[in-house]
Amino acid sequence: MAAFSSLTDRLSNAFKHLKSKGKLSEADIDGTIREIRRALLDADVALDVVRSFTSRIRERALGTEVSEALNPAQQVVKIVNEELTAVLGAGVDRPLNFAKNPPTIIMLAGLQGAGKTTLAGKLGYWLKDSGHTPLLVAADLQRPNAVTQLQVVGERAGVPVYAPEKGVQSDGGEAVVSPDQTTGDPVKVARDAVELAKQKLYDTVIIDTAGRLGVDEELMKQARDIRDAVQPNEILFVIDAMIGQDAVQTAKAFDEGVDFTGVVLSKLDGDARGGAALSVASVTGKPILFASTGEGLKDFEVFHPDRMASRILDMGDILTLIEQAQKQFDEEEARKAAVKISDGSFGLDDFLDQLQQVRKLGPMKNLLGMIPGMAAHRKELEQFDEKEIDRTEAIIRSMTPAERRDPSIIDGSRRARIAYGSGVTVSQVNGLLQRFEQAAKMMRRMSNKAGAGIPGFGGPAMGGGKGKGKGKKNKKKGGKSGNPMKREAEEKALRDKLAGKNSGGSSSGSAFAKKPQNPALPAGLQDMLGDSGELPPNLGGGLSGLLH
Repeated sequence: MAAFSSLTDRLSNAFKHLKSKGKLSEADIDGTIREIRRALLDADVALDVVRSFTSRIRERALGTEVSEALNPAQQVVKIVNEELTAVLGAGVDRPLNFAKNPPTIIMLAGLQGAGKTTLAGKLGYWLKDSGHTPLLVAADLQRPNAVTQLQVVGERAGVPVYAPEKGVQSDGGEAVVSPDQTTGDPVKVARDAVELAKQKLYDTVIIDTAGRLGVDEELMKQARDIRDAVQPNEILFVIDAMIGQDAVQTAKAFDEGVDFTGVVLSKLDGDARGGAALSVASVTGKPILFASTGEGLKDFEVFHPDRMASRILDMGDILTLIEQAQKQFDEEEARKAAVKISDGSFGLDDFLDQLQQVRKLGPMKNLLGMIPGMAAHRKELEQFDEKEIDRTEAIIRSMTPAERRDPSIIDGSRRARIAYGSGVTVSQVNGLLQRFEQAAKMMRRMSNKAGAGIPGFGGPAMGGGKGKGKGKKNKKKGGKSGNPMKREAEEKALRDKLAGKNSGGSSSGSAFAKKPQNPALPAGLQDMLGDSGELPPNLGGGLSGLLH
């Protein structure tokens, strides 16, 4: 998460000098605690939270669980991870409360600019995707064009919006009023929306309320009036992760004013220090339920304190990555891809299908950021060019069906035609073909490893025993030898042919002869991605070819 990147770097540096020590002295622990304290204060974490956090770490670090550990440095990191999880709300985290008798009423509260209106659309989209029938309510009649914005967001999310009042407009319409004044009655709008939901059988009502630039009694009175009128099941306090130290005071004011039931962190993709948001759950005792990580409707996720703590400590978030993949990947297609990988018939068409499934998971930077240890390569990730994937798709779509099935038939003239049709250079086409050949070979090796399959990703666990037997049969049909040494010789001959080498071993000057450098991801990052220097192919069945 961009908002916590600075904190991640500082905490990682605090643990570096511990790794080389077999036994930790009190001075070592005090030095580490001092660095952790500086990192948290620099990230705008509340002072009281920092004091209690570091004191608990010191007490545990000086105890027997570290002194008797085989690896004291790892034990200290484990303690910090557990305490950070507690600060983020371990033990108070819970799912969204739904009413026993619909509709479930969710009221959004927070300062102006915190992102309530955008969040209303994201929450509506998430609920709709989960099988609910939400209704958005435009009860912010104070901020200019707030009603219009909610209508636009609702249309994008495919969620209906109840907006009987226009609110404050800035286009010269009838509802133009002076700043901070309200047209219409937001309490009546909220009450009528609940009645409409009961009539039209909407099972969830999301009420977008007004905010102000600062906390004042008028703002709290309006929020309390809406709360008392509709008796919401959830009052979500939306807080900007970039707000700074004022986050704690604002959270306390809203807690006392409307007694909110949960917190939503917004703008976690920002480049501010963001540490003040870590204090909210600890100070208020209310759980953080959701996190907003971008402007897109899908940039929204359920908040898990343990997973967020792992991300901050650069330990990755593999569980979230797997959950997203299981949600987006077609299991039947994954089974078919696994069989094709094992029998060697995986072609560029299949590669394109898998690539498109991976793109459904979100930006590649976010996916790679969930891999442990990637914080050390943040600059390389930031330089990754998402358009490289678009160019790869264009190259494959410029090929004929026969060329996609059997890339070995693509000679010089075909490469020139493909490059012209996709708007790239011949060397880029050559590079893709070479990387695909390398990725396909690695996928075959990975598919033969026992237990390599993860549900939704492919591998022998997806293909089953029948797929393996089928693969052997197809190999015979393809004319490949059953002798391992002879088969390796045949594969080497095919690689030499694609690389432009003749039987004598001399190079013909083909572009395949030189391994191209991918400007999208500098060399060195591959070292973090596996023993072969590539992403595991079961993350999309061939994505490693793009990032090599």
